[in-house]
Amino acid sequence: MEKLVHALNDRILSLTMRIRETYPELSKYIEEMPVSIPNEPDPHVQAKQLQVYYDSLKNILNKYAEGHGWDLE
Repeated sequence: MEKLVHALNDRILSLTMRIRETYPELSKYIEEMPVSIPNEPDPHVQAKQLQVYYDSLKNILNKYAEGHGWDLE
């Protein structure tokens, strides 16, 4: 489970950096997103929260690209 948490953190960092560097106009939305990662030692809960956060970042980027007629793939 630790590997999953680490992988999700890496994916979040990578996507956040991509947004900040390539689509800086979206940075304000990242800063407004609430992140609630529990301090509890349960890695299942932590992985679930990280996945939700990653999915929300991807959703912001995909909706933005869709609105501009871009294909991000």
